[in-house]
Amino acid sequence: MPRSQSGSSFASSKLPVPRKNPGKLDDVRHNGWLDAMISSSPPSKKIPKILNVESAPDESDIAYDSWMLRYPSALNSFEQIIKQVGNKKIVMFLDYDGTLSPIVDDPDCAFMSDEMRSAVRNVAKHIPTAIISGRGRDKVYELVGLTELYYAGSHGMDIMCPVNETLSSASLHCVKSIDQHGKEVSLFQPAGRFLSMIDEVFRSLVEITKDIKGAKVENHRFCASVHYRNVEEKNWPIIAQRVHDILKDYPQLRHTHGRKVLEVRPVIDWNKGQAVEFLLDSLGLSNSENVLPIYIGDDKTDEDAFKVLRKANRGYGILVSSIPKETNAFFSLRDPSEVKRFLEALLGWKEQNAFTEFHQEEQHSVT
Repeated sequence: MPRSQSGSSFASSKLPVPRKNPGKLDDVRHNGWLDAMISSSPPSKKIPKILNVESAPDESDIAYDSWMLRYPSALNSFEQIIKQVGNKKIVMFLDYDGTLSPIVDDPDCAFMSDEMRSAVRNVAKHIPTAIISGRGRDKVYELVGLTELYYAGSHGMDIMCPVNETLSSASLHCVKSIDQHGKEVSLFQPAGRFLSMIDEVFRSLVEITKDIKGAKVENHRFCASVHYRNVEEKNWPIIAQRVHDILKDYPQLRHTHGRKVLEVRPVIDWNKGQAVEFLLDSLGLSNSENVLPIYIGDDKTDEDAFKVLRKANRGYGILVSSIPKETNAFFSLRDPSEVKRFLEALLGWKEQNAFTEFHQEEQHSVT
């Protein structure tokens, strides 16, 4: 489970000496860190105080409408998506934060609604469904709480999936294990050798941010994250510089930017796109001619999955965003409430399709 800065117990280890009062912040100003932090953290759209007065569309509304011409609503395009299904088998991939749950100030309180959980559970009864999250796999399982799904944590660096003898024998990173219900499963962990390094860096990150109000550090086992959502913007350069200084001592680690979060992960050739391909292989669904994968996510890390699905029109990426963003997705949804509506529409279509097929088979058997 992720460990936050409050309530962590530290074992003795060699920790880099934190620079609490850097004299200069030139590194992060010149290398683009600050610009990336700001661009990945768009301000929330303000709601007019007078709710009963209809206001004219502002520039952001016009920009969003224009953006949706390029990335149309998956709800409005539902029939178009279904036409492409034909006899193919749909496989559903979902991010968690910002997709199934709202983005909140405290990541420990990012709970999905009971209605969303019901929608995901019902879809999973008919369609193979996997969660691919930046959170630790155990934590995202705890938050979702559905045994019908497949789970990949740490941006796909920790995957639990059905046993596939071919994949297990071909990969050094795949081992057999037992899940919470005593069932044999495969664990794929390509960053396993970095566990102790991530744990050490996590402790260092906690130490160097403990005097910054609002900062929160989490250990997702194969990556660590520094949240600055609740930190005053004037202190963002300090956080950036301190994380930057820590990583100077760890050339095998790199940083990426999320929504008001700096993430530290191993320098390996693995991402959510490759996690999608691995899961399709492990489920025996890698034949692109007979399978239509759909991936719904809101984060920059989901773009790797969108790229995989866009390649050769293999499937559909759906970006969850209420503001215009450059993306490799085909379609968009505004927020988690629209994600729920899309899943419910997919379920309704699947159930209707099954009903029709049942009656056709019944009539065929009579004749």
